[in-house]
Amino acid sequence: MHPITCTLALAVATFATPVLAQSQGEWTLGVGAHVVDPKSDNGSLAGGTLDVEVDDNVRPTITFEYFLRDNLGIEVLASLPFEHDIAIDGLGTVGSTRHLPPTVSLQYHFNGGGTVRPFVGAGVNYTTFFSEDTRGALAGSDLELDGSWGAAAHAGIDFDVGERGAIRVDARWIDIDTDVRLDGADLGTVDIDPFIYGVAYVFRF
Repeated sequence: MHPITCTLALAVATFATPVLAQSQGEWTLGVGAHVVDPKSDNGSLAGGTLDVEVDDNVRPTITFEYFLRDNLGIEVLASLPFEHDIAIDGLGTVGSTRHLPPTVSLQYHFNGGGTVRPFVGAGVNYTTFFSEDTRGALAGSDLELDGSWGAAAHAGIDFDVGERGAIRVDARWIDIDTDVRLDGADLGTVDIDPFIYGVAYVFRF
């Protein structure tokens, strides 16, 4: 079962738990590490002749969440730049890119006053690509990847480790598609659509 499916199932299982407020006006700060794991089929370029594969990468992440209402918060995800190698079937690794995926989500937290607090959320992502590089069969070419707007889904569980701290295990899915140009010529679209999963320490204040 996929990580985000597991966390959603655990969240649903807690619906019958009496809800205690994670209070309006409260803030949280989360610091952790997450892997961006693109889906296995990233599409084809040049009229379907070049099958593309984007590898995964792990980076430190940070989140801020403000509770608009009891148990209902708005969260911003930020990170250090992720870096991914880009491969083409039959040609091997032909380039790499760095990206930042800031994401804003509206989230509902269950059992807000308990020691185990599942949550689910949905929002919007903007991914910007930079430092594109080429190598191998495309060495010396100019690679450009356009920025991407897309929907995002989030689910996770917070486990209290003190009065104000918690360990968070979570997973996201983000719709990331980027248009590709090589030496100014349009080649098509790469569908990255990653799952992002990891752990963080969350401090409430």
